[in-house]
Amino acid sequence: MTIRILLADDHAVMRDGLRALLEAAPGLRVVGDAADGRAAVQQAIHLRPDVALLDIAMPGLNGIDAARQIREACPDTQVIILSMHSATEYIFRALQAGARGYLLKDSAGAAVVEAVRTVHGGRRYLSPALSEAVLDDYVRQHAAQDPLAALSPREREILQLIVEGHSNAEVGRRLSLSVKTVETYRSRLMEKLGIDNLPGLVKFALQHGLITLD
Repeated sequence: MTIRILLADDHAVMRDGLRALLEAAPGLRVVGDAADGRAAVQQAIHLRPDVALLDIAMPGLNGIDAARQIREACPDTQVIILSMHSATEYIFRALQAGARGYLLKDSAGAAVVEAVRTVHGGRRYLSPALSEAVLDDYVRQHAAQDPLAALSPREREILQLIVEGHSNAEVGRRLSLSVKTVETYRSRLMEKLGIDNLPGLVKFALQHGLITLD
């Protein structure tokens, strides 16, 4: 099966290089090209390619907005953004616009072919150099939004035991702490979470996967 590809880049030399690279690979065929974002959208609607490879910086309509329009008009066309930018902000914007791949312009030729085959197969593709940066950024953002991150390890441990139904005395025995110390930890963690009763703690624990109803 031949994978039909649309290229969009405002530099003719880049388009020619990509065309030669892709058509040298078995089963790939470039069916159209465009020098700006609006022309790319029109070409996609007319040609219905399997994959559209779009430069992020194009006149008239940038690659990310073009990706969004192409995905809306041609849901069967998978989009790869080609960019010089490695910042996660660009990557997230591209993925939110419906792109299935994000490829750095300095990627080796084999990576371009692999990206096309990968997104055509229904999977996402990020340049290997980007994958770790995206994951690290996600972890940082998640930690900033996670209310459990505000608790110390000991406070999370005590929270777990409390919502499992253990009394302050039982928690103290398990952790070799005095009841007074457990009460202090309990009061502090409830204040950090903005919760003032046990049912509220239990609901919080259920919502965040600390306990289940099983």
